[in-house]
Amino acid sequence: MTKRRQFFTGLAALSSLSLVSCGWRLADVRAYSTSKGSRDQLHIYTWTQYTDQELLSTFNAQTGIKVLTDVYDSNDVMLAKLQAGGGGTYSVIYPSDYMVQKMVDKGLLASVNRERLFGLDNLLPRFQNPTYDPNNRYSIPFSWGTTGLLYNSEILKTPPEDWDYLWQNQKQLSKRMTLLNDVREVFGAVLRMLGYSYNSKKESEIKQAYEKLMLIKEAIAAFDTDAWRNQIVAGDLALAMCYSADAVKISKEHPKLKYVIPKSGSSLWTDTIVIPKTAPNQDSAYAWINFIMQPEVSARISQRLSIATPNRAGYEQLPKKVQKNPNLFPPESILEKCERITPLGDFEEVYERYWTKLTSS
Repeated sequence: MTKRRQFFTGLAALSSLSLVSCGWRLADVRAYSTSKGSRDQLHIYTWTQYTDQELLSTFNAQTGIKVLTDVYDSNDVMLAKLQAGGGGTYSVIYPSDYMVQKMVDKGLLASVNRERLFGLDNLLPRFQNPTYDPNNRYSIPFSWGTTGLLYNSEILKTPPEDWDYLWQNQKQLSKRMTLLNDVREVFGAVLRMLGYSYNSKKESEIKQAYEKLMLIKEAIAAFDTDAWRNQIVAGDLALAMCYSADAVKISKEHPKLKYVIPKSGSSLWTDTIVIPKTAPNQDSAYAWINFIMQPEVSARISQRLSIATPNRAGYEQLPKKVQKNPNLFPPESILEKCERITPLGDFEEVYERYWTKLTSS
């Protein structure tokens, strides 16, 4: 799930925040001597747009730790690199919820030492014991959101309400719509539209979703997770399947673009922070997590990044207008229809087989 999201520049105000306020100081970071690598550097592997120089510089100024980042645009790309042995330099990674489960099953993650973290009690209740990682044994939630449709209201006078809008308006949308480059999201959306689970393990249902997608295949401009942004702003696209964080940010800058969570249901995702077993610098990894979990930092990131923070104390510091944004913080009536994507073991080969047929035909 290419998550997602775009940091804004201008986080300089974070420099006034004090790490001492959350109960730890630089001396605490240096107190441990278990790190195999330099304690003055932290290598992070994160989503394409989950990095910002001001944030990194602020952390460096407060801790003396220099942050180096590499980016990826999908969970699968990240996992493939780690399994190929290319992840040994990273001490912090940002997998999505279902990928956390996969990484735990593959023995790739270190368990979280809760005694070294501050502010876990600040997490909203739904994130303190998530189904994908009970009791947050291996991950700390960073952001969350939904998957839906962003459309140009100047082009599409009748707004979409559900996924079936793509089929009903296929002619108007021909070569002017994109779907995510993500097998589980695309098939999950169609499965949900057909009345099935996002996590179906019945090949007959997967085949039905595939056949449904083939009906609009020629009208789809691309299976894309990043390039659609500039295209929809320019008016080249009328509609894009996307993640809420992208949609909220773009629609704030371009009011003609509006986001819809399909009424039949969608996916509910969480992006997390984890420490791989091969982390060369766990000390700085914990320092980074504690920094991110400060309510002030969490709130400011939520505003600037246009993401929904899982930090209750951070949420309470947000302006009321942000708190009441239903695209950022959907009401329970909508969330009840959403599902988390879960790993399906060997059955995922079925999804991949139909995905290959769909995207290569």
